[in-house]
Amino acid sequence: MRFVQLTPPGSACSIYMGIGLTEMAPGSQKGLQVVVPNAAQLRDELRSRGVDASDVDQQPWGWFVYFSDPDGNRWAAQQMVPQDQAETR
Repeated sequence: MRFVQLTPPGSACSIYMGIGLTEMAPGSQKGLQVVVPNAAQLRDELRSRGVDASDVDQQPWGWFVYFSDPDGNRWAAQQMVPQDQAETR
């Protein structure tokens, strides 16, 4: 078994991926979501590394950036938007 565990700074949650963990085919996961402090900054970082990341999708409940990893799994990164500021952003 080989795996990598990803734990964002300050998070109580981790994502792990690797060989022999599940019987899920690579690229079959379509609903992965993480919370990030700044969606635009993440988009810029991903694009600078050659990732095809979406523009920032600004919704009242959060700002989102969508992208796929090299295996084809689809990710959403959400920037939380305080509800009292959601309409002014």
